[in-house]
Amino acid sequence: MIATLIILFVAAALFVSGKVRSDLVALCALLALLLCQILNPAEALAGFSNTTVIMMVGLFIVGGGIFQTGLAKMISSKVMVLAGKSEFRLFLLVMIVTGAIGAFVSNTGTVALMLPIVVSMAASAGTSPRRLLMPLAFASSMGGMMTLIGTPPNLIVSETLSSAGYEPLGFFSFLPVGLITLLVGIVVLMPLTKVFLSPKEKSNDRKKAGKSLKELVGEYGITENLFRVHLKDEDSKAIGKTVVDLNIYREYGINVLELRRSAGQNRFVRTVNQQLASPDLVLKQGDVLYLSGEPEMIQKFAEDYSLRLLDKHTDEIEGSSSNASLDFFDIGVAEILIMPSSSMINRTIIEAGFRSKFSVNVLGIRRKQDYLLHDLGNEKIHDGDVLLVQGAWKDIARLKNESNNWVVLGEPLQEAAKVTLDYKAPVAALIMIAMIVAMVVDSIPIAPVTAVLLAAVLMVITGCVRSVEAAYKTINWQTIVLFAAMMPMSTALEKTGVSTLLTDTLVNGLGLNSPLALLGVVYAATSVMTIFISNTVTAMLMAPIALQCALQIGVSPVPYMFAVTVAASMCFASPFSTPPNALVMSAGQYTFMDYVKVGLPLQIIMGVVMVFVLPLIFPF
Repeated sequence: MIATLIILFVAAALFVSGKVRSDLVALCALLALLLCQILNPAEALAGFSNTTVIMMVGLFIVGGGIFQTGLAKMISSKVMVLAGKSEFRLFLLVMIVTGAIGAFVSNTGTVALMLPIVVSMAASAGTSPRRLLMPLAFASSMGGMMTLIGTPPNLIVSETLSSAGYEPLGFFSFLPVGLITLLVGIVVLMPLTKVFLSPKEKSNDRKKAGKSLKELVGEYGITENLFRVHLKDEDSKAIGKTVVDLNIYREYGINVLELRRSAGQNRFVRTVNQQLASPDLVLKQGDVLYLSGEPEMIQKFAEDYSLRLLDKHTDEIEGSSSNASLDFFDIGVAEILIMPSSSMINRTIIEAGFRSKFSVNVLGIRRKQDYLLHDLGNEKIHDGDVLLVQGAWKDIARLKNESNNWVVLGEPLQEAAKVTLDYKAPVAALIMIAMIVAMVVDSIPIAPVTAVLLAAVLMVITGCVRSVEAAYKTINWQTIVLFAAMMPMSTALEKTGVSTLLTDTLVNGLGLNSPLALLGVVYAATSVMTIFISNTVTAMLMAPIALQCALQIGVSPVPYMFAVTVAASMCFASPFSTPPNALVMSAGQYTFMDYVKVGLPLQIIMGVVMVFVLPLIFPF
């Protein structure tokens, strides 16, 4: 018992200090339990095969698919427009929309998604973002209380109950509690933000943001010189030929930017393939070519090959956009700066072999203050030129290997990650709904962990997540390792009698035989701990203790489990207690005391309300 207590206190001290990564602390604590022979290897490693841990991995990927397809952003943007210029409606919508999204995806991702939308809406309404960003962060945590998958502590308490032989909590078992926390948050935050979060003048100018991909293309004037031709007629002379066969550049001075081809008409899957017109790509009926060149030559090319020249009001393929614009789903753009030592200097674009060697197009050249867009193939490259190149994201990323010749401005793969796959949003929505239905409906013979893993795999297979590598990047491995490594700690506490000791202290030592008083102590202890330790670790340490407390006085452990998960998640008194709180600190220009003034009263009121409400929803 002594060894277990020492390991527990040392780990807790390191968690509080924050000087060592939390996952490393958890692994070291796990090794210490092994070395002291408190746990055997099977017990120590049980967390890494636990269904809850596996479910968390899958949920990260599902959440990544929802964000990468722009589904969450699409929904939130449309709903937030309802606020108009009313500060009151804007506040309500921020709380409600954020809470709704936070019920299904991580609270950190929810805040990252909503933050720019809220700042923009605040500016249009003439309201200070300071009054909205802190409620935004708090609402994301409240939303996590609405569903089983909303936040890790919910999964932890459900697993604790299940391991003790009780019925596991359902997907929407948390909904009444989540709705009450959101209601309390709205009522309490509305006056507190008015009083304590007055607007601040910005002391520093905002740093100039990097150019977006659309802005980059607009800067070079590419969209003003963009045309589309449709190989509609089956007797077109272009069908069955390659771009090289047509000799488009030499004959007409036209640059072929990309090709779009129908990939089927299923409403739930992608309808258009976007790709570069490579030399060996054979043109088919129905293809649409995106071209850049002189309008007269575009017209002549279309007439010579019986092609249909599309105007901006014509859909190129049913279900696609009618606007002639470059999109960046699979194909992106980037700027490369030619180095003084480059072997490309004084060579023409054609001689440099950008298309043949690197599979990219050169769309334009920025030379000092001038932008060159026409007859680029014969243009010689100068020292200091900036070339706007277009290609598959992976091919643009490969350009970084030629550091002797040029420098790629920006991070292509990071830029690709910012592009939402809007056309996949219906697929992501369908997958998420199917996952929830499988978890909620008992008659469907699929375990919750199976439903989550199936949804995660479908997100990758259908392309809602760009690739398997992108799927792995959506997973917060620090949280997973922390979770899996700390789970055996509860086993150690039970094996060595520490849980019993702490339970006896709470029940007998403090004389807390009243279920309500004991519930209040459990909630208060959890609430204080989570100010200093992450909510995941707090829930893992307190859940088995709360369970034993309930069993010792002979009452249902369910309200005590909910007290743990609510107290662990409803921590508002510090900017560092949860990632969402920290995320809005800089954007809202908040100080530590702002969180104390607004968050501490909310945390206390929330605790008082929950202690009296939880037994009403889940009787002792």
